[in-house]
Amino acid sequence: MKKKFKYPLIKNNILKDDLSRVIKYLKKKDPVLTQSKFTRQFEQKWSKWLGTKYSVFVNSGSSANLISMSLLKLKYPKGGEVIVPPLTWSSDISSIIHCGFKPVFVDIKLKNLAMDEDLILKKINKKTKAVFLTYVQGFNGLSDRLLKFLKIKNIDLIEDVCESHGAKFKGRKLGTFGWTSNFSFYYAHHMSTIEGGMVCTSCYKTYNNILMLRSHGMLREIEDIKIKNKIYNKNKDLNKDFIFELPGYNLRNNEIGAIIGINQLKRLNSNIKKRNLNHRYFLKNLNKNFFFTEFDLTGSSNYAFNLILKIKSKKIMKKLVLELRKNGVEFRLGSAGGGNQIRQPYVRNIFKTIRHNNFKITDHIHFFGMYIGNYPDLKKTDIKNITNIINAAVEKF
Repeated sequence: MKKKFKYPLIKNNILKDDLSRVIKYLKKKDPVLTQSKFTRQFEQKWSKWLGTKYSVFVNSGSSANLISMSLLKLKYPKGGEVIVPPLTWSSDISSIIHCGFKPVFVDIKLKNLAMDEDLILKKINKKTKAVFLTYVQGFNGLSDRLLKFLKIKNIDLIEDVCESHGAKFKGRKLGTFGWTSNFSFYYAHHMSTIEGGMVCTSCYKTYNNILMLRSHGMLREIEDIKIKNKIYNKNKDLNKDFIFELPGYNLRNNEIGAIIGINQLKRLNSNIKKRNLNHRYFLKNLNKNFFFTEFDLTGSSNYAFNLILKIKSKKIMKKLVLELRKNGVEFRLGSAGGGNQIRQPYVRNIFKTIRHNNFKITDHIHFFGMYIGNYPDLKKTDIKNITNIINAAVEKF
């Protein structure tokens, strides 16, 4: 039986109002459940909210990552290198590997948990095909310098915004700067469709390729009539309904997820404001002698409370973990993705020469960092209680 926490990672992320919309639809005579008009509506509403031209609803953020890397593979069939952080979710790196590219790891900065742009620029060479930038837990990781350099070098930016819905750079939402961007609607994220994700782009050709990759590579999925007719004429021996133009997948979502997503989108902006206020209050009440609090909050859209020890102390960490568990505070060690992905078997067993301890900041977070749940229902008194538990755990050291 799963333990109930007094302060869980997430609470009430799918409301009765969301479910009532689904129930109402299910009571209709013969409702369509596979992707249909509500999926399209959700994609259009998401595009408008985000500020991008095209969005495609898929079954997870990991599937969104896989599609972005598959698009890159279409562009560069011979492969190449993709720069990626070691502090990220596993599917960012595994999608690079599955699509035949080599991940090139770059350490992060504490202030925003994103890749250090100085290190990114040093790693870029003739083999570099893309920078896969993860915005960890709501922090902005972009700069004018990085964007300008990538443009000059003609290197694609792929944005992982799975944990950072609504975060901004210079007033513009993250997810609108790259060639593609990927979002997750998993239950614990800023908004949820139970399971789900979105791939976004402002390139029409890329959009049509995403539509095909999502649905078995089928030509009938795309909107471009000219492309359809051109391919029809080249394949007159095939049934028009079953022309598989690309080596695709089945990564589709469904109408139930789309209905929930449409309803959730209505309260996303207000929930982001609550999360950010919660985060500032959390940082304000932490013991700054022991914990890092100097995050760059400009444009942030907080996903979770990061708790990072300033010093390397296994004794303090052990005491902190014990006190949090004893008081019913749920947490995840290592922060995003459980910490340093280079320590994970799926990376270590393939790339045997990469040393995990060369990534000092990521490795510090791996052993001396964690995150605690932040959600709109969390009250100031709850946050104060949590910080009191944390501060009490370290006060004797």
